[in-house]
Amino acid sequence: METRLLKKIAQGNHRAFHRLYVLYKDKVYHTAIGYLQNIEEAEEITQDVFLTIYNKAETFRGKSKVSTWIYRITINKALNQLEKRKRLPLSGSEIQESHSVDFNHPGIQLENQEKAWFLLTAIDKLPANQKTAFILSYIEGLPRHEVGNIMGVTLKSIEGLLQRAKSQLRKQLISIYPEGKSKK
Repeated sequence: METRLLKKIAQGNHRAFHRLYVLYKDKVYHTAIGYLQNIEEAEEITQDVFLTIYNKAETFRGKSKVSTWIYRITINKALNQLEKRKRLPLSGSEIQESHSVDFNHPGIQLENQEKAWFLLTAIDKLPANQKTAFILSYIEGLPRHEVGNIMGVTLKSIEGLLQRAKSQLRKQLISIYPEGKSKK
């Protein structure tokens, strides 16, 4: 069904584009915000992803699932935005705004927004491949084999990346909340 939608989009069918947008807008947004931790940037990336889908629908060859293709576009754009952010110095107010304690990530439900901020900050410190595997697996809830397809690695590699990511997150969070050390 989704492959047919892309073919129709390539022919300029706006209804097909709208249907695909409705199917994927939340997934794209949640993935982007997991990387960027900034609502405005995640919204911009979401728009940019769908503009790319509309303009490049004819390039989809069907060698992967449509969802894999869309997640890959999203991840690439989010990583590009992170690189761009590193090159551009932020003013103090922009830094504070992008890391506000009352930040609300729709994919993570925690009692305390401060804890959510600490978790997102810890995730942000992971190496890119661990971060991607963690966000897609635990925040987006994708099956491990699909995460492997999106990232172009084996299931065993995904499991290793997730183990290392969880280990690093555990170390970071224990340093913030040492009373949680005895809990597993």
